[in-house]
Amino acid sequence: MASLCFPSPSLLLLLLLLLTPAFTVAQTTNPNITLGQSLTAHSANSFWSSASGDFAFGFRQSGGGDYLLAIWFNKIYDKTVVWSANRNKLAPEGSTVLLTTTGQLLLNDPAGNLIWASPTNQSVSFAALLDNGNFILAANNSEIVWQSFDYPTDTILPSQILNQGDSLVASYSETNYSSGRFEFSVQPDGNVMLYTRNFPSELISQAYWSTGTVSFGFQVVFNLSGSIVLIAENKTILNTLSSNNPTAQTFYQRAILDHDGVFRHYIYRKGDTGSTSSWPKAWSLSKSIPSNICLAISQGSDSGACGFNSYCRLGDDQKPFCSCPEGYALFDPNDVTRSCKPNFVPQSCDKSFPETDDFYFVSMDNTDWLLGDYGHYLPVNEDWCRNECLNDCFCAAAIFRDGNCWKKKFPLSFGRMDYSVGGKALIKVRRGNSTLQSQNLDRNCNNKTKIIIGSVLLGSSLFLNILLFLLTLLISYRFSKRKLLKFNGGDPFILGVNLRAFSYEELNKATKGFKEQLGSGAFATVYKGTTLGSVDDNNLVAVKKLENIVNEGSGENEFKAEVSAIARTNHKNLVKLVGFCNEGEHRMLVYEFMENGSLADFLFKPSRPTWYRRIQLVLGIARGLSYLHEECRKMEKLIREDEEARSDMKRVERFVKIGIWCIQEDPSLRPSMKKVIQLLEGDKETWCMWISSCFKT
Repeated sequence: MASLCFPSPSLLLLLLLLLTPAFTVAQTTNPNITLGQSLTAHSANSFWSSASGDFAFGFRQSGGGDYLLAIWFNKIYDKTVVWSANRNKLAPEGSTVLLTTTGQLLLNDPAGNLIWASPTNQSVSFAALLDNGNFILAANNSEIVWQSFDYPTDTILPSQILNQGDSLVASYSETNYSSGRFEFSVQPDGNVMLYTRNFPSELISQAYWSTGTVSFGFQVVFNLSGSIVLIAENKTILNTLSSNNPTAQTFYQRAILDHDGVFRHYIYRKGDTGSTSSWPKAWSLSKSIPSNICLAISQGSDSGACGFNSYCRLGDDQKPFCSCPEGYALFDPNDVTRSCKPNFVPQSCDKSFPETDDFYFVSMDNTDWLLGDYGHYLPVNEDWCRNECLNDCFCAAAIFRDGNCWKKKFPLSFGRMDYSVGGKALIKVRRGNSTLQSQNLDRNCNNKTKIIIGSVLLGSSLFLNILLFLLTLLISYRFSKRKLLKFNGGDPFILGVNLRAFSYEELNKATKGFKEQLGSGAFATVYKGTTLGSVDDNNLVAVKKLENIVNEGSGENEFKAEVSAIARTNHKNLVKLVGFCNEGEHRMLVYEFMENGSLADFLFKPSRPTWYRRIQLVLGIARGLSYLHEECRKMEKLIREDEEARSDMKRVERFVKIGIWCIQEDPSLRPSMKKVIQLLEGDKETWCMWISSCFKT
């Protein structure tokens, strides 16, 4: 902070004149804008000008085609905007600004919807754009009711004052005038500070420059001598932000908080700027605050002067620009302030598939990303630092400087490149996925496109033929499916089962009216029958007729379960389900017929598996044989002349009992597989429990 001092008498007089509240219009010769006048937004740039023509007020078309209600320098080539009313809500073509008969300035879209209005509630007689760039609404006595100088956007002009609580907000970019990421603020406590903002919100985040004038600062004044000063309440100068020899009479001047976060003072020579002039036909920089924005922003919740994974450095014009390191690219190529994204797949953390050989390091001298450290080691050498980052899947980059190694996590933030930084950054990049490879792929894009198009054209006829073939198959399948639904009564759960669907009449004839009964249970009775009217035993079947299924859901479920499970089970040792009947209330299953005793013949022939395996087959087959007559269950008929089985009758008896337990009609009484295994292994406790509760010899 500059020490408190008193200005010279002449300067003090000038300050007093400038700081006197401007309650009256200073330029009475300005052409006034009368009540009821309006402007319309169109490509010809509709505006009102100041008396000298230096400034204009009206519509400026933005890059997107919509319009900004603004004030701009009107006699210079680039028509630099210094104030705007609707920076965050542009007006479409055809919008109007109207000075109403009540003295309010209104901006409406073509449909008459309000976009912006001057906050006035006093009587207004006329409006005027003054030669200092201030647009005013004035009363009859020329008292200023409202002025644009009290509502600055990102710029201040000579004779303009910023009071405590006033601020400037940078635009988002050079071509986007909406509110951006930085703010210049005259604090209520008297300190003047530059802040980053929590974009896109309007909350300030972290200060990166200040005057240090808490309890002293009062106003920031841009005086006509070309200086920008911070004064105390007693008018003494506390801090000179910028001082210029050229005066406002010979130079256009402006001070702006630029989109990159730098507060800059610019000058532009008035009048002749031809080839004989030493002054360029453009704005010349007088002062920058801070001098190096890349180094100034070093903390906060944002990404720094540039986006995440990018770094900031000053160009030859001393303005910062943002770049992506090798292997990274901008999210939005049209917005360099946006973050960078990697052009490669991040390193895997799967230890069984290490990828250390798939990555290498890009070395960048005098570069650092300040925040994001999660490991700091010293003293180490550069090779050690590289290996430590390479073997850590979370490490996106490492910084090596003076024997220190810092590991950085993703995303990288507050990146800067400057000689004062020293050391080097080691950026970890996957091999074969650099930006150079992307450029090579772009070069071959046209050739690949031609190849693809040619391939598609050559194969189009083949594709159409295949499509027609598949369509034919689909139609045939749908037809067959519909036919099957119709035949089996429309029950969809039977679809996909490779069985013959019998009608009730067919099975009635095959069993001769369900005459010869083989067995019965709680839900079904089994009858002997002959299919296709043949008396040949090769066509003998067992027809299981489910009873009382209309009112008892369990019987219906039993039928569905048997068809779904048994029909899909294809094993040479199991009785085969050959068909079904699903007609109206009739539900029947048609099995292959087995003579009494054939099971034992199959199970205990010496050529078959060991009889422990045979007994296991009993458990699976028993359910399929449940329709056999009770006499079939006698053990002597199961073993007959098999010496192997007769040598251990107790085991045969136990295994057959287990098989019978497994085929009980009530599913709730059947054992679980765990109990079956325990019984097969001779678990006495389980065996006794079963005998007492479920089976009697």
